[in-house]
Amino acid sequence: MINNDILRKVRYILDLSNAKMIRIFAKTKHEVTQEQMIDMLKKEHEEGYTPLNDKNMCHFLDGLVIYKRGLKPGAEAPEPLSQLTNNLIFKKLRVAFELREDDIIEALELAEFNMSKSELGALFRKPGHKHYKPCGDQVLRNFLMGLSLKHRPENAS
Repeated sequence: MINNDILRKVRYILDLSNAKMIRIFAKTKHEVTQEQMIDMLKKEHEEGYTPLNDKNMCHFLDGLVIYKRGLKPGAEAPEPLSQLTNNLIFKKLRVAFELREDDIIEALELAEFNMSKSELGALFRKPGHKHYKPCGDQVLRNFLMGLSLKHRPENAS
């Protein structure tokens, strides 16, 4: 999935203002201006669109974890990864929203996407594990749709 799409969907799910989005980036000591934020939230065909690279997406996701859950005492924000996969994005969202397997399966079912616990578990395994499975765009997209239906049911159509 395109990082900018994920950013927009998370913003919608949590009903975040631009100012809050900027503060989430700042939780990892990553400065984003109002103009940069607006350009990252634009769609690809819009003038001024700025693609969100993996490192900046990682700053946002790590900041989201800190925003939603806080930092452990004495801990610092983690160094951002320079390369993200859908599996890592899914893991970071799982941590930020404090979701268990059942919660994720419920969110997927809200989006009319069925997945077993073993299929889901395979997405959270380390690459190289014999049961590891790469997370496809469809799974991540449906997970975000399910979160949106769960957190913003009034806007579901």
